[in-house]
Amino acid sequence: MSKQKTYNRIARLYDILDMPFEHGRYKPVRRIIFEGLSGDLLDAGVGTGRNFPYYPKDARVTGIDLSHAMLGRAKWRKDKLGTAVELREMNVMEMDFPDDSFDSVASTFLFCVLDSEHQQPALKELRRVCRPGGIIHILEYAISEDPYRKFMMKLWAPWVRFAYGAEFDRNTEQYLDGVGLELVEKTFLYKDIIKLLTVRPKA
Repeated sequence: MSKQKTYNRIARLYDILDMPFEHGRYKPVRRIIFEGLSGDLLDAGVGTGRNFPYYPKDARVTGIDLSHAMLGRAKWRKDKLGTAVELREMNVMEMDFPDDSFDSVASTFLFCVLDSEHQQPALKELRRVCRPGGIIHILEYAISEDPYRKFMMKLWAPWVRFAYGAEFDRNTEQYLDGVGLELVEKTFLYKDIIKLLTVRPKA
């Protein structure tokens, strides 16, 4: 099943399925994702709009997602919260934006969903639309080094793969150099399993 079909299928239940993780893990880190981001901002993989409350007040935000059903949920949340964001259905690997369209980019768990062969094309597109000197924040999972947490993550992995088409071990930073991106900083925001990659286009 394609990623688009997967997320169209689970869109109605997505927030319910994610609720324990949203309240236990994600809420505290969403605010951090947008620290230091401003200007024209792209939320790549906007999903159901869980990031909306944390957008910088001075940013002009565009959110994209491949799934029209997920965007439907995001539009409902946009109207409910009154969030100033333009929502567009778009594939992150084939974006319609001109080069250098955004001052900053945020991606929340998008690269966990993208298959290995799609990591570089997506990163290349993020680099293309990010202006020189801009910042890209990528939030994703990593396999824990703690034996118990690692065991639990491997136990959960088949369900995560089935429900979300996602993996815990994409290791997106290994693809950065090949597309002209530089890793500025890697920070773990929740134990050693949720990491924030701060990336910028190479000069």
